[in-house]
Amino acid sequence: MSRPAPTDRRATRGDEPLLSVRDLRTVFYTDKETIHAVDGISFDIYPGETVGLVGESGSGKSVTARSILGLVDEPGAIENGEIRFKNTELVKEGWDDRRGEIAIIFQDPSNALNPVYTIGNQIREALNIHQGLTGAAARERAIELLEAVGIPDAPRRVDEYPHQFSGGMAQRAVIAISLACDPDLLVCDEPTTALDVTIQAQILDLLTDLQQKEDLAILFITHDMGVIEETADRVNVIYAGEIVESAPTELLFSDPEHPYTTALLESIPGRTPPDEQLPTIEGEVPTPNGPSEACRFAPRCPLAVDECREKVPDTVSVDDRVEHSAACIFAGEEYGNRGEEL
Repeated sequence: MSRPAPTDRRATRGDEPLLSVRDLRTVFYTDKETIHAVDGISFDIYPGETVGLVGESGSGKSVTARSILGLVDEPGAIENGEIRFKNTELVKEGWDDRRGEIAIIFQDPSNALNPVYTIGNQIREALNIHQGLTGAAARERAIELLEAVGIPDAPRRVDEYPHQFSGGMAQRAVIAISLACDPDLLVCDEPTTALDVTIQAQILDLLTDLQQKEDLAILFITHDMGVIEETADRVNVIYAGEIVESAPTELLFSDPEHPYTTALLESIPGRTPPDEQLPTIEGEVPTPNGPSEACRFAPRCPLAVDECREKVPDTVSVDDRVEHSAACIFAGEEYGNRGEEL
C-alpha cells in the first residue's frame, strides 16, 4: 500500500481540531454492576488527518466510536465529558444538526446492509435524508458513488441486493453509503476485519484515495497494529477504557513508552524472526466495573511494581518537542532505566 508521508495537519490547516474529545466517560448500567467502558479519554482529530485508536477486543474502541456518533443505547449512557465537533458540543446540544457530517463504517458489511433492499435504495435513502436528492438525480448520484468506490458496472449493480455482492464489494457499498452523507469525519470501526488480506489492502488503498479526494478526516479503529502503521498519522492506544499512550505513528512504532504498546508491537507477526515463537500477552483485558484505582494493565505487565497496583499513573509528556504521552510511572527516562534494571 502506498501512503504519503504523514504531515502535521495543525501546521497546514490551523490550530483548531475538527473533533475534540475531552474526559469522555461512557458507562453501562446493569443489575449487578456499572461497566466503565470508556473511562476519561481525550484526543483530537484535525481536518484531513487519520487518527488511529488501537487496542485489544474489549478495550472500549467501538464504544468510543458509538459515543462520538451518539449511538450509545440503553443501558449505556455518556456519563461525563465533551465531544466537540466544529463549533458544536454534541453531548449538550445533541447530534441532529451534525448527523450527516460524521459517518461510520462498521466492521461487518453483512450486518450494516439491509438484505431486503437493493444497494441503490440504501444509498438513495442516505442521499434523500442528508442531501435532499430524489428520483433520477438520486439514482445518478448513487451510481457515481459506486463508481467512486471502485465497483464495476455500477449502473447494473446499483439494482442488485447485498447477497449478490462479495464481502469486499459489500464493504465498498457501505463506504458509498457513508459518502452519500457528504461527511467531514469518517469513523472506520474495524472496516477490514472480516476481509481477507488482499481485499483488506484494496479497502485501505480506497480509503486513502477517498481521503485525499474528499479531504476527509478519519478515525481508524482496529486491533491490528500492522493496519495502523499503514494508515494513521497519529495513534492513541486504548486499554480497558483508558488511553495509555498517544504519539505520531512513526514515533510510536520506533520508540513505544508504555509496556502495553510494546506488547502489541511485539505481537505483529512480521516483527518476530521465523524461528521464534510469536510473543503473546498473558491474561485478558479486565472489565472496568469501577473507577480506576491503579494501573489496569499492571496484572499483565512484566514491569509492574507495587506502586503500579496502588495508584493511577499520571499521563506524562515523554518529549516536549512532539506530542508523545504515556500513562505509566516508568514513562520517559525512568521507563528506559527501569527496563534495563529488570
